[in-house]
Amino acid sequence: MTCAACANRVEKKLNKLDGVTASVNYATEKAWISGAEGAADRPEFIDQLISTVEKTGYTAELPPEPDQEDSAESPGARDLRALRIRLIIASILSFPVVLWAMVPATQFDYWTWVSLVLSVPVVLWAGWPFHRAAALNARRGTATMDTLISLGTLAALGWSLYALLLGHAGDPQMRHAFSLFDEPYWISGHSMGAGNVYFEVATAVTTFLLLGRYFEKRSKASAGAALRSLLNMGAKDVTVLKNGTEIRLPIKELSVDDEFIVRPGEKVATDGRVISGASAVDMSMLTGESVPVEVAEGDTVIGATINTSGRLVVRASRIGTDTQLAQMAKLVEEAQSGKAEVQRLADRISGVFVPIVLGITVLTLAAWLLFGAPVEAAFTAAVAVLIIACPCALGLATPTALLVGTGRGAQRGILIKGPEVLESSRGIDAVLLDKTGTVTTGAMQLTSLLSAREWGGEYEDPELLRLAGGLESASEHPVARAITNAARESLGSRPGRLPTPDNFQNHQGRGVSGVVEGHEVCIGRRWFMRTQEVDLPTEVDDLIERAEARGSTPVLIAVDGKFTGMLTVSDTVKESSAQAVEQLKKLGMTPVLLTGDNAGAAQRVADEVGIEQVIAEALPEDKVTAVQRLQAEGKSVAMVGDGVNDAAALAQAELGIAMGTGTDVAIDAADITVIRGDLNSVADAVRLSRRTLRTIRENLFWAFLYNTAAIPLAAAGVLNPMLAGAAMVLSSLSVVANSLRLRRFQ
Repeated sequence: MTCAACANRVEKKLNKLDGVTASVNYATEKAWISGAEGAADRPEFIDQLISTVEKTGYTAELPPEPDQEDSAESPGARDLRALRIRLIIASILSFPVVLWAMVPATQFDYWTWVSLVLSVPVVLWAGWPFHRAAALNARRGTATMDTLISLGTLAALGWSLYALLLGHAGDPQMRHAFSLFDEPYWISGHSMGAGNVYFEVATAVTTFLLLGRYFEKRSKASAGAALRSLLNMGAKDVTVLKNGTEIRLPIKELSVDDEFIVRPGEKVATDGRVISGASAVDMSMLTGESVPVEVAEGDTVIGATINTSGRLVVRASRIGTDTQLAQMAKLVEEAQSGKAEVQRLADRISGVFVPIVLGITVLTLAAWLLFGAPVEAAFTAAVAVLIIACPCALGLATPTALLVGTGRGAQRGILIKGPEVLESSRGIDAVLLDKTGTVTTGAMQLTSLLSAREWGGEYEDPELLRLAGGLESASEHPVARAITNAARESLGSRPGRLPTPDNFQNHQGRGVSGVVEGHEVCIGRRWFMRTQEVDLPTEVDDLIERAEARGSTPVLIAVDGKFTGMLTVSDTVKESSAQAVEQLKKLGMTPVLLTGDNAGAAQRVADEVGIEQVIAEALPEDKVTAVQRLQAEGKSVAMVGDGVNDAAALAQAELGIAMGTGTDVAIDAADITVIRGDLNSVADAVRLSRRTLRTIRENLFWAFLYNTAAIPLAAAGVLNPMLAGAAMVLSSLSVVANSLRLRRFQ
């Protein structure tokens, strides 16, 4: 498909089938079909869908299975490679043709004939995508920008061929003076149309527009790569228990109710319920939260999450496309396909402009003949109208501004996917901010240390932290790393390192214990301390509740069987977040904090950065619902996130912005990626998108103004097609120059 109109045409045809509801997405080049129950299992129904698409002039095929997607080159990659070859060859062949026509000093004997030889493959072969699209449009009684491109280049080539064969442009000593204006026939009484060739117009237009089409196609071809790899995040094989024997099998052979083993460091093979063992499971790829979730017998685990410590035996409850991971991938694609398709601005203008130009061309030819002018003069004026109206500047308006804007964005750590994104940024009035990794750092840090000296403890804070850091240095748990890092930092320039623990034990999901410098040290939750027969002061319960209400994680420490203190770790707010929230408000957007974390943690972060609205304890599907609810209220929503759990919401929102420090799936589902992970860059991304969109609109205005001003002069015979070619180049250069102003964006 070459434009959004193509997707609309296919969608209309599919929706005419009985019982079929179709949504065709131009960006992803996919169609989502819903029909009668069981229709998808009938081969004749699938054949009918494919046949309907083929009747509109396009090809269709069923999407490959997830495990087959990387086995063959995608159609998008093949199309991009073919377009790149066309562009390279067209550029090489066009350069000398344009040079000879525009610089008379470079012309030589038979140069017009050599130009013909070089121009034919450029116009007919390299420009074939335009001609094919124009032919398809003509068969259905419609006209787009492809129609003008095809007619303009073919008319320039055809008239030049006529001038060579039947005029005097084919004379060996023919020299093409670079004259912009001709005296019209109705003043001079003669026409020089048959003495001019316009190969440079045909080749330059073709090459310029191939360049614009290539940039657009390249952006589309790269879209969806990380999304297609989402299912690959899951385990590839699994250890299944069969009659007490462990058997290693490919994941596709796993069945519901099979029991399988998950060892420390392994991925959970599929969704299921723990029937034996206890551990901490890293669910950050789903929840976005950095603290592992403790699971034990009877708890549910999700496929593709990582077992960080103990051995688990799990009974499979969902497999294949029924798993939460697979459903999340489906959510993202459905949200992408459900977006309102934005017509290209150039195509909107061309929808009205093209029929008018074609009408003026016919009227010009008829009027000249009606007033007794020679066919040669009449045809020269008509060709001038068609060529001068050829929308090269219109075709370059979007890609050049997008290229410069995205280039400037890349310098500032902002990646914009395509022109549709720019329009999405214009009316945003609500922005949902994921908490972990977006507003906060996403890394646990020690935020407080309370020694128990007031209850008879023996250790000062530095010594207590040193003992705790020494014990936790043997663990890889995020909470343990936070304590260890804080202990190392507290040593500063003082001599000595953290002590090495002996007899270290990791009590799955409860805590850790060991011997540090001859002392029995235990660190863990409240109930772990009680299992170690450590007496806790009554005030500790209140301290723990207050810490948990703030969204922090409190852990207790005991030395030689006595309670000696409490350490609190939490996710910390990024330094730039408060300032960034203020910038978003100045841009007319209402920030909303959206997180899977508990309400206490969410409210603490919201208060710290100045956000008034909070949505807490949100699952991935709840985040999508939150976006949809705001959209139902008439708001245009932006979503900012960084995890797999944010991907569907990023795709559902009018504008999805992913933090580059996040997962590939989130980045792929988003419209804009902020590489630096700085929330300030989100506001910059919105400003740059709006500035780039404004530049595109300016380009389209000036390009359209050029066409409308020049067409009457061409119809009157004042401008010859040579001037049309020069003016086309100048208008294109003005578009490029205007786009280059984006390089000064700050």
